[in-house]
Amino acid sequence: MKRVFLIVLDSFGIGAMEDAPSYGDVGVNTLKTVSGSKYFAMDNMGALGLFNIDGVNCAAKAENPKALIARMKEASKGKDTTTGHWEIAGICSKHPMPTYPQGFPPEIIEEFEKQTGRKVLCNKPYSGTAVIKEYGEEHMRTGALIVYTSADSVFQIAAHEDVVPVEELYHYCKIARKILQGEHGVGRVIARPFIGANGEYTRTARRHDFSLEPPAVTMLDRLMEKGYATIGVGKINDIFAGKGISEYVYTQNNADGIEKTLEYMDKDFEGLCFVNLVDFDMLYGHRNDVDGYARALAQFDEKLPLLMEKMREEDILMITADHGCDPGYTVSTDHSREYVPFLMYGQGITPKNLGTRETFADIGATVLQYFGICPNEEDFFGKGMLE
Repeated sequence: MKRVFLIVLDSFGIGAMEDAPSYGDVGVNTLKTVSGSKYFAMDNMGALGLFNIDGVNCAAKAENPKALIARMKEASKGKDTTTGHWEIAGICSKHPMPTYPQGFPPEIIEEFEKQTGRKVLCNKPYSGTAVIKEYGEEHMRTGALIVYTSADSVFQIAAHEDVVPVEELYHYCKIARKILQGEHGVGRVIARPFIGANGEYTRTARRHDFSLEPPAVTMLDRLMEKGYATIGVGKINDIFAGKGISEYVYTQNNADGIEKTLEYMDKDFEGLCFVNLVDFDMLYGHRNDVDGYARALAQFDEKLPLLMEKMREEDILMITADHGCDPGYTVSTDHSREYVPFLMYGQGITPKNLGTRETFADIGATVLQYFGICPNEEDFFGKGMLE
């Protein structure tokens, strides 16, 4: 019974790509930055071969790495979560998704206000924690929705759970999703509920992403067509708008995501368990919290032996990322255009270094290859890495 556990350490980049300066990213390196923290500890990932990957020089290399390793280059235009995950699954995005450094145009906001019956506050790029601090009181007083964006292709709606019940907020996001199509087709519309009083507000774990539907066939579609399970853990279902997902579960944080993955390892299924661990990006990368990012990596590394112990004879464990988010890059708090690591471990996997791969899509192609599915080169981007 073949199973693949594909874990995305959200934003765990390992160094700037050659075109990073054109994205405003100069000298970024998420791994190198966090390796300087006193809380950094990735001995288990190191034993698999993390520090043997091309371009990684922040720690001692393993003498005999246990995993097949590679450095993955992003072929798509962009550095956001949706683009990165879609490429992992086989789609090359030739044009970046739209961003709004000056806020969304009047016609978008006016239509959104008309359809929701609520006014809009902010409409500018903003930190998610700062925006509720600055606009929270006015929102509480007026019921107007806090709409903001970032350097990424996102339309975010923040609302207090006592003012706008979460299900109502989700409904407003669905309205925005229908409006934001075509030239204004942002990658994600994100619900950002919060709680608190008297200016002291905290975002809750009931965030929900409403993504564009993938424009082409992905590895998930191919697996599902052949009758294999396609399980999404974390925000995977949202990233793919449910397309190609046979089963999914949301998570509260990284610890919960790891626990949910361990639970699936105890279940009988044949297919893919696709996992996103978002805390690295959401809680630490975007907040320039180097030590917090390092602690989160150390916590994942501590759980890695348990994940490996639970693997069955035909299981494969893949660990990668979708982009960078260097917490030490104080020029910005946004994602960074970086290479990402790829490590593949299992009883039938021969450890080797495959150098630098030209696209994240080689990961999806390898998943299909393992299940004996040949991708159609006309609509699937990537090459398998198995012998």
